[in-house]
Amino acid sequence: MPDSSDVEMAWNELKEHWYIEPYNGQMPSTPGYSFIRFIFSPLIRGITRIRATGLNNIPSKGPTILAANHLSHVDPVLIITTSRRKAHYLAKDGHFKNFWLRQFMKMTGQIKTNREEGGDQALSSAADVLSARSALGIFPEGTRSKRTEAPLLLPGKTGVARLAASYPEAVVIPISLNGTRDMMAPQKHKLPRFWKPLEVNIGKGITWLEWLKDPKGGNTNAEDLRAFKELEEHEIKSRLAPLYRKFTDQLMASIKHLGAP
Repeated sequence: MPDSSDVEMAWNELKEHWYIEPYNGQMPSTPGYSFIRFIFSPLIRGITRIRATGLNNIPSKGPTILAANHLSHVDPVLIITTSRRKAHYLAKDGHFKNFWLRQFMKMTGQIKTNREEGGDQALSSAADVLSARSALGIFPEGTRSKRTEAPLLLPGKTGVARLAASYPEAVVIPISLNGTRDMMAPQKHKLPRFWKPLEVNIGKGITWLEWLKDPKGGNTNAEDLRAFKELEEHEIKSRLAPLYRKFTDQLMASIKHLGAP
């Protein structure tokens, strides 16, 4: 297996080609987050039928990406409730228009993104979280699955890989959610059906650098990466794209293996 320090040095030499700048370098204030966690997390765990495995796989500190499948509006709440780690999610600006919903979003540390500014602004906002060495919640599918027949899991978008590559010390944790659509199906259930069973399965994490040098992952060594420097900008991007795609596909396979429907 390639020496990790050599791979890291060679990867950092390409930083201008993969680094995602933070949007504003600031984290949202979350004055009520601890209170909500203290009051509502035990309440939710008490009134719902949640079965969670692999909780110890989530690091207690440091930059972390919590990557899960997406079936229902309750998915972020379920991860926040079970992960025991403050998790920041990106939320579209429409969720901040209603006064009370806006207060809830702010108290729970959710980050507003403007659809007019496109995907790059969303990635930069996500970079704010990782640069602060905090936990970012993300749905690699990019949207909630609307499929009605198995497999419900959609192909992943490579934004998660670009973030992992841009913050190569961040631990990417695959998470499968099962039962959240039965609890609260969008446009069908107005209120959660708390009696429905839920499963949260949390897998072992991996950093971009660990994956990059793994023969079963990126299978890339320092010499391969240094060879990139001799290429034109567009050629470097074309070489990085398959790595992002493979990382994303393997992450989605891990989420499916954990039980995502």
